[in-house]
Amino acid sequence: MFAIYNNGSVGFRSTADNLYELKNLDAPSEVRLKPDDDTLFQDYLDHEKENKQTNQQNQKAVNAYKKMANLDTSEEVYQVQDIMTKDIIYIDNKVTVEQAYEKLKEESVSHIPIVSFGKKIIGIINKKTILNLLIEDIENHKAVLNRKLEDLILQEVITADPTADIRSVCKIMLDFKIDAIPVVNEEDVIVGIVSKTDIIKAVSHLPKLQLWS
Repeated sequence: MFAIYNNGSVGFRSTADNLYELKNLDAPSEVRLKPDDDTLFQDYLDHEKENKQTNQQNQKAVNAYKKMANLDTSEEVYQVQDIMTKDIIYIDNKVTVEQAYEKLKEESVSHIPIVSFGKKIIGIINKKTILNLLIEDIENHKAVLNRKLEDLILQEVITADPTADIRSVCKIMLDFKIDAIPVVNEEDVIVGIVSKTDIIKAVSHLPKLQLWS
């Protein structure tokens, strides 16, 4: 089961097949201008370069896995809760954009889920999101950095429940070009996150895990 949250409200909760029928998913924003904050922009460029290298390495690992796997329909089906990162890093929606950026740098992570009281999922933020916010109002970049996350109009976030089939999650991540999916229980509380790194690790450590049928 998957869900789409829009600033804390559930706009969709259904199967993966129904998720593909939705037409209102926003495409990633294009970066066209350079903000005054050169450090932030350079961090973004470095991050994109690292992502490209990581994606190439991941693709090699996936291709090798495909060649080695003896597909067996009797194989055990693994769930997201079997591979997700449970000790998650998250931030409160009361913090500022600048604090979110510093948290991303401090934890050396690509994305951080945003939560409200009780760890209720609100959205997810990364350096590219922050860069786009600065680009939209470059003349007032200091004011942008001082804005609280709760005051932002966040992009919809796709989530999965703990019992979702890993294969469905992988397909959605690839098709919708998502780097990570928060794992949320039926009370809308975040309980984990699954990233491309988690999936690669799972393929390496769980010989019976098969992503293609």
